[in-house]
Amino acid sequence: MPPQIVIVPGLGDSGPEHWQTLWERKYGAARVRQDDPENPTPATWAERLNEIIEATPGELVLVAHSCGVPTVVHWARFYGANERVKGALLVAPPDMDHPTLRQQHPAAAQMAPVPLSPLPFPALVVASENDPYASLDRAQQFARAWDAEFISAGEAGHINIASGHGDWPDGEVLLSEALHAWTPPDIVRI
Repeated sequence: MPPQIVIVPGLGDSGPEHWQTLWERKYGAARVRQDDPENPTPATWAERLNEIIEATPGELVLVAHSCGVPTVVHWARFYGANERVKGALLVAPPDMDHPTLRQQHPAAAQMAPVPLSPLPFPALVVASENDPYASLDRAQQFARAWDAEFISAGEAGHINIASGHGDWPDGEVLLSEALHAWTPPDIVRI
């Protein structure tokens, strides 16, 4: 049986046409729903992620976008390794020190500082060359600190609806490749 996907949205809970929501429906994924999706705090958002991890049976792969990425990283710091988490796809990690992020989404700065310790599971960081909330160099620094693989999505903005990524087929390819790398060869994959 393939791992269960757990969607970890960022600010605003990734709307109905966001690729995370489309993947949730397509793959029957579990989803982290924060009580206040506009007000992220490390402890509160990590706690909700932990509740979903504990409530979702089987092996898991976390799929995080934007502020969902530091949520996963803070969760790993607060809760440590969970052998059922087989990996994480971390898309468009925001830089909490980036001036555009601080100006447009000041509440997101509450997620700072983002831990820079190796993650206790395999991870793939996907970032854009023109993300308004993080430079490519900063995203690469995150990947190195987290001991994660890194892939540039090219000039893809914030890899969200505003940048034309409602449906994100290239992301599904990356998810499939990550699942292949993180699961035994006899598992049926997407």
